[in-house]
Amino acid sequence: MQIENRLAEMGLALPPPVKAPPGVVLPFSFVRLHDGIAYISGHGPQNADGALAGPFGKVGADVTVEQGYEAAKAVALSMLGSLKRALGDLDRVSAWLRLHGMVNCTADFAQQPAVINGCSDLILALYGPERGAHARSAVGMASLPFNMAVEIEAIAAFD
Repeated sequence: MQIENRLAEMGLALPPPVKAPPGVVLPFSFVRLHDGIAYISGHGPQNADGALAGPFGKVGADVTVEQGYEAAKAVALSMLGSLKRALGDLDRVSAWLRLHGMVNCTADFAQQPAVINGCSDLILALYGPERGAHARSAVGMASLPFNMAVEIEAIAAFD
């Protein structure tokens, strides 16, 4: 329970399962485990009750880089919550392999890496430079589901 202890020391908590907005069907697994690899579906930030959290809108217009960074950090918590439910123990993650970060942003916004650093920084703080190191993309999108500012998907190896 080292990872969960680190989260507690940081004053962070994992959210419950995602509550889909009314009328929305999510016909997929949030985490798919196969041959020692965890494929983590795109997640957004969550409130403590599991509902999608803001900020909503476009980074570069409605949302600041700093707010985007915090949203990406919240997305990391959302992914970790799903991963814990799938694996039973976050210490089973042997390596974070890849993050794909998507930022809902204006056409002229070019600081997507600074936003997605919110997720990368938390993963590295929790898992360290060996297990936490990951390949990464940080890209801008014209829109994201539910007008989320940030969505991130990931791939991790587990024992």
